[in-house]
Amino acid sequence: MYQKEYQLWVESVKEEYLKEQLKNMTEAEKEDAFYRNLEFGTGGMRGVVGPGTNRMNVYTIRKANEGFAQYLLKNNEHAKEQGVVIAYDCRHFSPEFAMESAKVMASHGIKAYVFESLRPTPELSFAVRHLQAAGGIVVTASHNPPEYNGYKLYDETGCQLVPHQGDEVIKYVDAIQDVFNIQVRSEEELKSEGLIEMIGEEIDTAYINAVKTLEINPNCNKKELKIVFSPLHGTANLPVRRVLTECGYEQLHVVKEQCTVDANFSTVSSPNPEETSAFEMAINLAKEIDADIAMATDPDADRVGLAVKNPKGDYVLLTGNQTGAILIHYILSQKKAKGTLPAKGKVFNTIVTSDMGAVIARSYGFEIVSTLTGFKFIGEQARLIENTDYEYVFGYEESYGYLIGDFVRDKDSVQSVLMCSEAAAYYKEHGKTLYDILMELYENYGCYREELVTITLKGKVGAEKIQAIMDYFRKNTPDSVADKKIVAIEDYKESIHADLTNDSTSTIHLPKSNVLKYTLADGSWFVLRPSGTEPKAKVYIGVIANTIESADLQVAKIKKDVLTRVNEVIA
Repeated sequence: MYQKEYQLWVESVKEEYLKEQLKNMTEAEKEDAFYRNLEFGTGGMRGVVGPGTNRMNVYTIRKANEGFAQYLLKNNEHAKEQGVVIAYDCRHFSPEFAMESAKVMASHGIKAYVFESLRPTPELSFAVRHLQAAGGIVVTASHNPPEYNGYKLYDETGCQLVPHQGDEVIKYVDAIQDVFNIQVRSEEELKSEGLIEMIGEEIDTAYINAVKTLEINPNCNKKELKIVFSPLHGTANLPVRRVLTECGYEQLHVVKEQCTVDANFSTVSSPNPEETSAFEMAINLAKEIDADIAMATDPDADRVGLAVKNPKGDYVLLTGNQTGAILIHYILSQKKAKGTLPAKGKVFNTIVTSDMGAVIARSYGFEIVSTLTGFKFIGEQARLIENTDYEYVFGYEESYGYLIGDFVRDKDSVQSVLMCSEAAAYYKEHGKTLYDILMELYENYGCYREELVTITLKGKVGAEKIQAIMDYFRKNTPDSVADKKIVAIEDYKESIHADLTNDSTSTIHLPKSNVLKYTLADGSWFVLRPSGTEPKAKVYIGVIANTIESADLQVAKIKKDVLTRVNEVIA
């Protein structure tokens, strides 16, 4: 089947660079490039850049935009006038794919607002709301390797499309049979008619001003705080430096080598702030200047990693769960002290997030809502509580994504960098580090420890192995893991919660997703799910214990047991 599709592309593509790549493909490369169409996952559509139906290229971009345009015109009678906002990051072909998106939209009469240069994903979400647009598009592959690019869609609230919206777009996309005959007018013609408009500074200033309103203690001693920051070659460089400078942080030290826009991410093995290796240059600079904190953002600036000093003077990279817990504690404790806590509020996390942040939030009287993985579900919840008695308080996920102010409806590293800096400055003024605060939280709420294991399985064979892992665990539920009895199973694909202690079941009221969660007798848990954006199977582990040592030991036991079973499946 793939050979027929490959031959069609050989005969149809017009771009010389794509023709050359097609000509030089091995048989295995042909199969991987054409065995399927790119799919929408938890973070939109992502794929390797190159020719093929399973690749990011001008034709798959046009096809996706053609479907999105038809969806908007069908569902919003004012879509043409409201328009669509388009942003892009630092990756290969990002500017080109962004303009192709604009041309497709504008060719349908839908006005396209295109950022003049690369911008953070959260600023796109803000811009959709600020301009009251019908939707938004970001060309990015977030933290994926350099050979990837991607495409994310947003609704009129600035939130990524949730499944029922995405499914409708996909129907329009799948109905397009001939990707080589999508009619697109010229950029010059569309600009001259006002159907493509370039935007920039005005939106930047409005966004930065909105972020600045999040300060809780604007008069804390910011001048004494030493900050190291790296944008990892991505889009956070200018907005983060601007907001910290305008808010009065005078000792901001950037990793200059990583402030350059570089689609190859030459200074890191992976542009992912979850990876310790991505922090190497930032931590070296932090040691050199004796910084209080070091932070790094991913290429599209929706996620941030945080490194803090422990009592030995070593810099420790916090997990997303730990940073989230610290931020919840800081925000709620400070707002309570100032009398500005809402009477009724909600904190949002995901089904693979640590329970620690939820326990802290409940201690302040707030409700917790857990969504599926993917920040679009938290953005959706922020919309659902509009015009109710509840206020949005905080939203986060374990993968380094946080949202403090819901004038953005996606995770926002610019907001998060500002709040992490403020918390560090406030506690330094009181003789404490953020590491000290984490230890206090462990003492007060219990030692919550987690680990994420990713198993990379590329290509068609890899995808089959990932599905085999899920099928095996779904059909062969173990009685116990790490010598602890399994007491509950949540199958989000079947929407079933099974309580094994009393042999009862209940319905899970969340969208269906290929996720399995197991709870053990001691309160520990682990989750299995395929990544929605990368060729990976993911195993999440969470435990609570009286000491860090015992918690880490339990994490290690669960990890060993689960991975032994996984490796037997994929061997």
